Amino acid sequence: MSAAPDDGAPHAEGPALAAEVEGYLLAHAEYDRAHREAEALCARLPWLTTAQAEDLVRHYVTQRLDITRQTLAVIARRARELRDEYEARYTALRRALFKAHAACACALLGITGLITALCALTR
Repeated sequence: MSAAPDDGAPHAEGPALAAEVEGYLLAHAEYDRAHREAEALCARLPWLTTAQAEDLVRHYVTQRLDITRQTLAVIARRARELRDEYEARYTALRRALFKAHAACACALLGITGLITALCALTR
């Protein structure tokens, strides 16, 4: 069995894998942050039993992660909307620029033809 030649090009899976790892690390950091906040809250409530504190931490972390997930979904949706708006605007601008360049090229060709015709008449 021969190995695929290594031409130095990055593998197609590389960016996807990097994004997945980054997502995992960000999610884990958010979990840790929520857990620390919940534990800090429980520390300010010394009358809680161990079971109550653990229950409060679990509920807080779950709620916090749900809120984070919802917020990220809203941000991702808005980012897609903005990308679509910008792409549509870019396409319209590119089309307008192409039309302007085409009109200028036609005008230049017309003027060149007119000058050539006038030069031929004056000879």
